[in-house]
Amino acid sequence: MEPTNQLFVSFALKDAELRDKLIEQINKESPEITCVFMPEKRSWESAWKEECREKVRGCNGAIGLITPNTIRADGQLWELRCAFEAKMKVMLIGDEEACDMPARKFPDLLRDEDILPWNNSNIAMFLGKLQR
Repeated sequence: MEPTNQLFVSFALKDAELRDKLIEQINKESPEITCVFMPEKRSWESAWKEECREKVRGCNGAIGLITPNTIRADGQLWELRCAFEAKMKVMLIGDEEACDMPARKFPDLLRDEDILPWNNSNIAMFLGKLQR
């Protein structure tokens, strides 16, 4: 995939404040990367799903912000599904609570995925992989 310097940020609507903190951290770490996200989640609308798919595919990687809110976040799960289907680099990061949750509590899409702790080194490592 051609590098775009765009990173898709997937989050549950209830975690918009955490999304903002994550984007701020990414901007400090790699100011040349533009963060892209879907500000509204309308996973029941086919037009929204198609717009989301296109937006995700226009990026060269995705970060999924995983919290207990993710369990019921259909829009976020659709975003992540699009990223996995596009076979792009995806990193799932979580707060302490999410990292400690048993995998069986997460939807099937995430059950076998690693959720890394949200910290500077994990984010820096992932951003470095995107820029290669």
